[in-house]
Amino acid sequence: MNPKILLLGPPGAGKGTQSSNLVSEFGVEHVTTGDALRANKEMDISDLGLEYDTPGEYMDRGELVPDDVVNAIVEKALTSADGFVLDGYPRNLDQAEELESMTDLDVIVSLSVSEDELVDRLTGRRVCSECGENYHVEFDQPEEAGVCDACGGELIQREDDREEAVRNRLEVFAENTEPVIEYYSDREEFVEIDGEQSLEGVWADLQATVDEVA
Repeated sequence: MNPKILLLGPPGAGKGTQSSNLVSEFGVEHVTTGDALRANKEMDISDLGLEYDTPGEYMDRGELVPDDVVNAIVEKALTSADGFVLDGYPRNLDQAEELESMTDLDVIVSLSVSEDELVDRLTGRRVCSECGENYHVEFDQPEEAGVCDACGGELIQREDDREEAVRNRLEVFAENTEPVIEYYSDREEFVEIDGEQSLEGVWADLQATVDEVA
């Protein structure tokens, strides 16, 4: 069996990058709430007694998808996966308790990054308006300023990467998801990794951690 990994950390901690490394190295599936919801937009949830009959109806209206729906979709994704890295779930303690009933985790990793570093990372991100390729004003600059290397599109700063929005996202994370990290912190499967190292340094620590259980 491939390892079952939970990756925790605030926005900007590098979960997406390190999840890709884990998928390549250990042959696990990358399960994110967003991807799972998009893949199951038409799932019949009428038996849950909620306002809408499919997740897509919430998403198309820009409304938060209820926990019951998210839980059901994540459980479906995990059940069909031979090993996984779970990223973006659980977001709160209720979801963490629900996850307990779905699966056993081999390793729980928290990427630790200071708020100032996160603000620098997130406000410096630039995204291609055409193809969605990501860049950074300090760490990952395009060959020509403001122009995407991949397609020549214009690089823009997304609204949710502006400082006020970033600090709000981090506040929401602190309120809802930091208690989840505390919930797991005394488990023997739990490991905290310094997310302010280089990408290679974080990966070396993460790979060594998962190697012990894989």
